[in-house]
Amino acid sequence: MHITASVRKFRRYIISTIVFVAFLAVYFRESWYLSSGDRAINRMNLSMKQPPSTDPDTSARANAAIISLVRNSELDGMLSSMRQFESSFNARYSYPWVFFNNEPFTDEFKERTQAETSGQCSYEIIPKEHWDVPDWIDQSRLDQAFKDMDANWVKHGSQLSYHKMCRWFSGFFYRHPALDNFKYYWRVEPDVKFFCDIEYDVFRFMETNNKTYGFTINVYDDPKTLPNLWPTTTAFLDKHPNYLNSDNSLTWLTDSTSRPKHTEMANGYSTCHFWSNFEVGDLDFWRSPEYTSYFEWLDQTGGFFYERWGDAPVHSVALGLFAANEQIHWFRDIGYQHSVFSNCPDSDKCHGCQKNKLTPLTYWLNGEDCRPGWFKQVCESRQKTGSMDDETEEMCRQAHGI
Repeated sequence: MHITASVRKFRRYIISTIVFVAFLAVYFRESWYLSSGDRAINRMNLSMKQPPSTDPDTSARANAAIISLVRNSELDGMLSSMRQFESSFNARYSYPWVFFNNEPFTDEFKERTQAETSGQCSYEIIPKEHWDVPDWIDQSRLDQAFKDMDANWVKHGSQLSYHKMCRWFSGFFYRHPALDNFKYYWRVEPDVKFFCDIEYDVFRFMETNNKTYGFTINVYDDPKTLPNLWPTTTAFLDKHPNYLNSDNSLTWLTDSTSRPKHTEMANGYSTCHFWSNFEVGDLDFWRSPEYTSYFEWLDQTGGFFYERWGDAPVHSVALGLFAANEQIHWFRDIGYQHSVFSNCPDSDKCHGCQKNKLTPLTYWLNGEDCRPGWFKQVCESRQKTGSMDDETEEMCRQAHGI
C-alpha cells in the first residue's frame, strides 16, 4: 500500500511538472507569436521617418486647437499629459488649449494649466442639453440595462457619466461654440504619455496632405458594449446608400477572420476601432450632413445609454464608411501610451517606451491589435484607387504574408 501510494504521488508530481513545463512553453511561445500586430511591425521594418521638420519661427500655423474633456479632480493627470505634450510638440508651436467640463473649472485648475503652456487656454462649460440624459430615454429601461451590463461585466456599463461622455464626444464636442472658428483639433486626455520629439507641425501635415483623421492605436472593442451598433448602422445605410464613400474601409470594419467571435457577437462589426483618446481630426467631417444625420439616427435609438456605445467605435465606423481611406492617417512616428496600450516607433527621436510594442504589459493583450487588418485595408484601398506611393507600396509588399 505504501509503495502504491508513493508511485501515485510520484506520477502526480511528474504529470504536474509536465503540465507546468507545457504551460511555460505555451506562454513564451504565445508571448512571441500571438501578437500578429507586434509580429507584423517587428518583421516589416516600417520606416519611422517623420515628415520634414517645420520651422516654427517662419511657418504659418494651422487653424487648430488642442482639446481636453477633464474634471477638476484630474488636474494632476492633466498637468502630466500637458508637460509631455508640450515638451514633445506644442512648445514649438504654441497652439491654444480648450478645456471642457460639465462643471466650472476651479481657479487652481486654470492657473496651473495655463502655466504649463505658452499657448492660450480657454475653459468651457458644456451646455446641459449636450450633457444630460435626453428626455426620450426610458428610465426603467435604463435601470434594467445598467443591471444587465453589470451582470455581463461590461466595463463602465453602469457608470452614467461614462455614457454621457461617450455621447458628448460622439455628437456634441464639435458643436460647442468654443470650436466654431477652428478647423482641426488634437484630443489629449489626462495621464497619457508622449515619447517622441515631434519636429513637424502635425496640423499643417493634416492640412497639406488633405487628411481627415489621424490615429496612433487601433484595437478591438468589447463586443458586449455594442451588439446593436452595426445593425443600426446598416439600417441607416439602407436609407442613405449615397453616403457610403467609394474609397471606404468596409473590409476593416467587417473582417471576420481575425476575431470571428467578436464579429459574431457584434452582429457583423469586427469591433476594430481607432482609440479616440488620441485623435487628430478635421472638425468639418463631424460637422458634415452625413455624420450629423448618422449621429442623430444613432442617438434616437438610445444605444448610448441602453448599451455602452463608445465614441471610439462610433467615430471609427463613421470614418470607415463616410471618409476616404486615403484621408485616414496612422501616425506611426508619434510615440503615445494610454492605459495599457501604446504606439512606440522604432526611432531615435523616441525614448522611454518599448519599441514596436502594442502593450508593455501582459502578452495576451497583444491579441487586441487591429493594425494587420488596417494594413490590408490600406493596401486594398490604394490598389483600387491607384494611389499607391512608394512607402505604402513597400508596406503592402511586406504586409502580404501577415
